[in-house]
Amino acid sequence: MATWLITGCSTGLGRALAQAVLAHGHNAVVTARNPATLEDIAAAYPDTALALPLDVTDRDQISLVVQEAGTRFGGVDVLVNNAGYGYRAAVEEADDADIRQLFDTNVFGAVDMIKAVLPGMRANRSGSILNISSIGARITPAGSGYYSATKAALEGLSGSLRNELKPLGINVTVVEPGAFRTDFAGRSLTQSATPIADYADTAGKRRKENDTMDGTQPGDPAKAAEAILTVVEIGNPPSLLVLGQDAFGAFGAVAEAERADLDRWRDLSVSTGIED
Repeated sequence: MATWLITGCSTGLGRALAQAVLAHGHNAVVTARNPATLEDIAAAYPDTALALPLDVTDRDQISLVVQEAGTRFGGVDVLVNNAGYGYRAAVEEADDADIRQLFDTNVFGAVDMIKAVLPGMRANRSGSILNISSIGARITPAGSGYYSATKAALEGLSGSLRNELKPLGINVTVVEPGAFRTDFAGRSLTQSATPIADYADTAGKRRKENDTMDGTQPGDPAKAAEAILTVVEIGNPPSLLVLGQDAFGAFGAVAEAERADLDRWRDLSVSTGIED
């Protein structure tokens, strides 16, 4: 039995993962900004679920949650950084305060969570950290530049973190989901207040009022949760887990295009060395 700490459990993938973890017999510290949304989960698993309020931009709350996890279950074995939200805007359109709030939640919130659990994991020489990213980090669609940037930042950090922690017995995995049947494209999606007309045919097509994806996404959150459980329980998880047929196809297409560009410009790339 492992103890999982999962952020952003009120809806979507976080909620599905919390339910799957508990159904598999593990302990789970389930968190959300509004803990009332977690009451049914805690009631269903009174011995193994601990529901706590958590805003990942609040370091005091983070410290308290990790402390409570230690008191109740003896520590955290698996951290899942799932809390976050989407933001759509052309790069030029975005409000500075919106951008900073997005990075504070999607990037620095995850960083603070990682720093909070690592002392315990290092002491035990074991643990797993899963950072929930997005295929958006790979495909960088118009209108999602800032959201994609937060996930790309999280992935870059995760790669270095994996190299630092692997010798200590701690695993780090990035999870890149595609479109799943959650409220990500609904309640959890924000956007710039004032669109610029010149971007109507690019970023504008992804604004909430023009987006028909909500409720039609192809991915099943319950199946995604089971896949995440599988990679943690095998003991040697991958550095990257892509979830969803749409994400898998998009990842492959981007990789092929990048390889083609790399090969096309090879001669220019390698021409920059100092000649003896």
